Amino acid sequence: RAPAGSSTASVAGMEELLSRSVPPLPPYETKEKAPPPAELRSAEFVRYYRALEAGPPRAELLTRLARDFGVDHGRVAEFSAKVLQAREQQRELGALLQAEDRLRYYLNPQYRGLFQHLGRLEGGLRFLVELRGDLVEGLATKAVDGPHAKEMNGVLKNMLSEWFSTGFLNLERVTWQSPCEVLQKISDSEAVHPVRNWVDMKRRVGSYRRCYFFSHCAIPGEPLIVLHVALTSDISSSIQAIVKEVPPLETEDTDKITTAIFYSISLTQQGLQGVELGTYLIKRVVKELQKELPQIKAFSTLSPIPGFTEWLVGLLSSQTKELERNELFTESEWQEISEITGDSTTEMLKKLLNNNEWVRSEKLVKVLHSPFMRLCAWYLYGEKHRGYALNPVANFHLQNGSVMWRINWMADTSPRGIASSCGMMVNYRYFLEDTASNSAAYLGTKQIKASEQVLSLVSQFQQNSKL
Repeated sequence: RAPAGSSTASVAGMEELLSRSVPPLPPYETKEKAPPPAELRSAEFVRYYRALEAGPPRAELLTRLARDFGVDHGRVAEFSAKVLQAREQQRELGALLQAEDRLRYYLNPQYRGLFQHLGRLEGGLRFLVELRGDLVEGLATKAVDGPHAKEMNGVLKNMLSEWFSTGFLNLERVTWQSPCEVLQKISDSEAVHPVRNWVDMKRRVGSYRRCYFFSHCAIPGEPLIVLHVALTSDISSSIQAIVKEVPPLETEDTDKITTAIFYSISLTQQGLQGVELGTYLIKRVVKELQKELPQIKAFSTLSPIPGFTEWLVGLLSSQTKELERNELFTESEWQEISEITGDSTTEMLKKLLNNNEWVRSEKLVKVLHSPFMRLCAWYLYGEKHRGYALNPVANFHLQNGSVMWRINWMADTSPRGIASSCGMMVNYRYFLEDTASNSAAYLGTKQIKASEQVLSLVSQFQQNSKL
């Protein structure tokens, strides 16, 4: 590695490596006859990249790769003109289609060739997932920036979507007998309800529980996305009962199992963000459970509501600016809240929400129950981003065709649950015979299928809170 202080040398080395590693786009006429890539060049790129430190050095390489090895805009303009010409002259269809094919060919960025070669290397697919993980991270922190990098991220995401399509994925079930490193990875990647210890982990793969993951045929045994399921006799309204400390010693009594609760889904690889895996995993697991336990009649989630508290604090802030106008609570609710907190300003409530202190007061929990439930219903059902549900978890399950079924008060009393969603959780219920039509309605006309409970809370919000 270049010594510190020789940044010009390392930039020159980086440019030289890129021009060696990224194959030029062969002319259209010889695209089928292009010589196969030198495997050594691709392997050299992998070694060079992995030797760079995470952070700025890798960000620099990704920025240069995206900027200097993209699409040849001159060629694209030239062949766009030829497509237009073929249309205007109304030449025979074959000529138009060939002009379009040439244009399509020159729309390929040069780095796409490098990614294709890397995908064929042994261990190359795993490397590309790593590389995209760095790219996603870099774009989020602005370490990698600009339209070229965003474009490269999209190109790589589409390539990974093809390589990670369902035909190449294996569904694996995790048990206490699974290899230790698999259990460790599942435990480390649990993003929704962190695993406390091995006893907790044993519980999550033991009786009345199922844990599944997808692995890829080129990366065997490596969990890519993980789904945790609780097998119960009714639709759970609280996560405490599901992830409680004590491991039950009993063996499963299948007569008691009528419901499957999906209580956590976690992607283990940042590089696969946006690649459609979760939807397929849920569908495959439903089939698996139907085979194993045909008596299961209800499939539902118990889902977190990330972002609700932040949204609510934002609303309270905008109210404060408008001279203490309270439009979220009824007169009597606000009076009770002010009496308990000893303060008639929204500032006090904001402070209690920000530091989780409000849950220590039984009286406050009781008074806030009703207004928070209707505000939460509105947040999930009424707040939109481009016409779809603003909340990412809601949007995911609604796209899959579920019904927004029930909002649960004090369903996650962990500090994390209180901080992100005031302790509330929601069940999205999958009625298998309706998921396809629900999904089509949501994606097509942005309609949200919701239960009586949710709709009644939404109308209470519309009557009592003026937004």
